[in-house]
Amino acid sequence: MTAPVPADDTRPVEQWYREGYYSDRTIADHFRIGAEENGSSALHFVGGSGPVTMSLHDLYGRSRAAAAGFQAAGIGSGDIVAIWLPNGVEAAISYQAAALIGAVALPIVHLYGPAEVGYILRQSRARMLIMPDTWRSIDYLERYEALGALTDLEQVVVVGPSKPASAIFWDRIASHDVDRLKVPQIRANDVCLLIYTSGTTAEPKGVQHTHNTLFAEVIANGQIRADTRNRLDSFPAGHIASVLNLLRMCTKGGTTVVMDRWDAAVAAQHVADYGIDSTAGAPFYLASLLDEAEAGAIDVTSLGDFLVGAASVPPALVERADAFGIRSFRAYGSSEHPTISTGRREDPFDKRAFTDGRLCPGTEVRLLDDNDVDVGVGVDGEIVSRGPELFIGYTDSRLDEASFLPGGWFRTGDIGRFDEDGFLTITDRKKDIIIRGGENIASKEVEDILARLPAVSEAAVVAKPDDRLGERVAAVVRLASGAELDLAEIRDHFVATGVAKQKIPECLVVVDELPRTASGKVRKSDLRHLVVEQDYG
Repeated sequence: MTAPVPADDTRPVEQWYREGYYSDRTIADHFRIGAEENGSSALHFVGGSGPVTMSLHDLYGRSRAAAAGFQAAGIGSGDIVAIWLPNGVEAAISYQAAALIGAVALPIVHLYGPAEVGYILRQSRARMLIMPDTWRSIDYLERYEALGALTDLEQVVVVGPSKPASAIFWDRIASHDVDRLKVPQIRANDVCLLIYTSGTTAEPKGVQHTHNTLFAEVIANGQIRADTRNRLDSFPAGHIASVLNLLRMCTKGGTTVVMDRWDAAVAAQHVADYGIDSTAGAPFYLASLLDEAEAGAIDVTSLGDFLVGAASVPPALVERADAFGIRSFRAYGSSEHPTISTGRREDPFDKRAFTDGRLCPGTEVRLLDDNDVDVGVGVDGEIVSRGPELFIGYTDSRLDEASFLPGGWFRTGDIGRFDEDGFLTITDRKKDIIIRGGENIASKEVEDILARLPAVSEAAVVAKPDDRLGERVAAVVRLASGAELDLAEIRDHFVATGVAKQKIPECLVVVDELPRTASGKVRKSDLRHLVVEQDYG
């Protein structure tokens, strides 16, 4: 499956080949080489079903068996394999197996409800879905039944002892005869990953990455910091960060502990038990880990650095981490362009606390004014980026025209500025996204659901800063005449729609009128100030 790049796209691809970011190797090649060169590296999958430990060599062998099982189930090169699983050994095997046969892996956030999952499966035209029967308190079979008709979906694979009558058990797929695996011809510029991200619209957008764009991030990351470390991977499954962490650990080796959900006390114990010296996560991950450290019960002194991103980062949090000897620094990126800028542990405090670091190797950034004219140092502008790890376009190519400038420059929708030392700082958000605990939430999607409430005449949704989660969903509404509304009613309404619970507004402000511009657009900058200033429930 090779997707066309956006129109007027003249990226410096030949330069990226010369500089070593691109090659003829596929992700399947990188998995094989990683297993050969770092086969004894230990992977520890910890979670609700109990710990599973295996070597990279064993993981690769099991992935080859599953790949043969995928082919026996009718999945071939270019087919979409949806992976709706929490972090765990089955997810790792599924990603590798898809790559080995040239299929396209489609991670789906494991907390998504039937509304989001149904849209993603239909829009992507996925042919296979891999899911658990249950995970912790979530009944996935119940959610699957609520998906409705899926005309392109031919195979459903279930991890666990229960399944729908037409589905296949995971064990049957994963224990296939490796000798029956047929290795197809795969090209490094074929699409290998499709990941959906919340945009400014109500519908998620399908982001397409090739073997080269995906592994370029691993190469660039290795130029910044050491590859082989004792790492903790706690990013939620279905996120680009989780996929990239898996790719790093399966190709670069080292000891890696993979958590299926964040629990600060458990994470702190893993840091102590495995001598973890590096990890990454949203601000509330770091804050809650420091809470455990301050309690004094668990020794986390091995943790040398913590890359914190996926939401706004309070400078006080970086200072607090420094007090424990943890060098925390910020990073900035997206599903479309995974790492645009990043701090480094050796950066001085003011750069780590107040900027989002320097550009990732190979990445270029321009800052534009409202007329698409470049601005200078110290001046805010819209961030447009280009680099070897930038995606090649959306599944809905109609979105590309507004997303790219000539030359392959991607409009991030964020506002930032450079300082005289070349450090980038994100100062505002042009695109209307809320980032709650690392989860991207489209304001419009929440607004559309609120608008279905009879009590709501108008609704606008913005982010409210939060010390632990980064941001929370705040709803500002104008009520219908004589109507009343509270958060409990809003919660019940959202639950009934089947969307993920993190999208439910946690803050409510009722106003007589929404502030507007001269052209009639809601001034969300005013609303952001309003939700911060008001004390509300």
